[in-house]
Amino acid sequence: MNRHFLLLAASMLCAACTTAPAPKTPPEATPALRLATYNTSLYSDESGGLIRQLAGDSEHARKIAAVLQQVRPDLVLLNEFDYDEGHRAADLFQQRYLETAQPGGGEPLHYAYRYLAPVNTGVPSGLDLDNNGTVGGKGRDRGNDAWGYGLHPGQYGMLVLSRYPIDEKAVRTFQLLKWSAMPGALRPLDPTTGKSFYSDAIWAQLRLSSKSHWDVPVRTPSGTVHALVSHPTPPVFDGREKRNAARNHDELRLWQDYLAGDNTAWLCDDQGRCGGLAADARFVILGDLNNDPIDGDGRHEAILELLENPRVLRYPTPHSPGAEQTSLAYAGKGIVRRGAPAQATGDFGPRSGTLRLDYVLPSVGFQYLDSGVFWPAGDSPEAKIADGSDHHLVWVDVR
Repeated sequence: MNRHFLLLAASMLCAACTTAPAPKTPPEATPALRLATYNTSLYSDESGGLIRQLAGDSEHARKIAAVLQQVRPDLVLLNEFDYDEGHRAADLFQQRYLETAQPGGGEPLHYAYRYLAPVNTGVPSGLDLDNNGTVGGKGRDRGNDAWGYGLHPGQYGMLVLSRYPIDEKAVRTFQLLKWSAMPGALRPLDPTTGKSFYSDAIWAQLRLSSKSHWDVPVRTPSGTVHALVSHPTPPVFDGREKRNAARNHDELRLWQDYLAGDNTAWLCDDQGRCGGLAADARFVILGDLNNDPIDGDGRHEAILELLENPRVLRYPTPHSPGAEQTSLAYAGKGIVRRGAPAQATGDFGPRSGTLRLDYVLPSVGFQYLDSGVFWPAGDSPEAKIADGSDHHLVWVDVR
């Protein structure tokens, strides 16, 4: 055979050949993200009182820290953590308690990022908000005339802790938003007279949030997650006008409107930016929302509508053996829950029994992995650290 023909044939065969691509290494799966909320009851009735407690040796704080060390959330909201301008209480709690191994807890827990800001609780309004004929006063009278009930500014504050960076420039706070700005707000009425409980002058000034509402963007491996955090007022401790029940309803409705994406021009934050959350944004609603879907006081439709919001992920309700055990013990005494006993998140004594008040609500787009409430059975060794608060930590794992 002609030598030139062989060379031509060989070159044509090689030209038709392709080098098989090296198999691609599958990308690492996005790590799970543990989201949590915990009403810690780390507050004092005295200004600076929490700082003094934490500067000593607080058994209460040790138990709260131990629970956090056990659960080890990546992102957690702490409700009822007194705010101070110097952030001294947050420093002490993180450095002396979280970052030190606690009895019954686990390895020290470090959060590189946090967010805290002023709240309405305890801030004097200069107005007679409880209609008792006086402004301010002592004790509960003074607390009732604050923008949010509290005995000193910052009481019952909020603290967000995160393993991942917080975009502080993009944080939105709604501490100053007026209740009357909300379209269709539930303005409380005096049932005796049928007139508004609040005068026009007071209603025009009254703030919606009893503490504050925050949108805290966190840069996680899953992308930016907006932590929508709040602590609405309890729907009790009021009169026949049910002003706290109405306020709780509308504090929850704020998040409904924030997620709606339209007709939100009234939602203007403390920095003057108006409007709701972008339609494609991932988020998680965190907080002691003070509303049980079935039991207790309050307007249950507010929390039910939030749970059923089309942007909120559907997943199995977190539960615990301790909740079931405690709920059934109350049932034996005549205080019966209509909701599932195991789904309660706190024990509120012989008058109210157990209720589900604490929520972790991720957005659609997340993959649900697991969830729970840190409320071990009474005979468990872990029960020794679970009584630091009347609430229990709720956590959800997503990806």
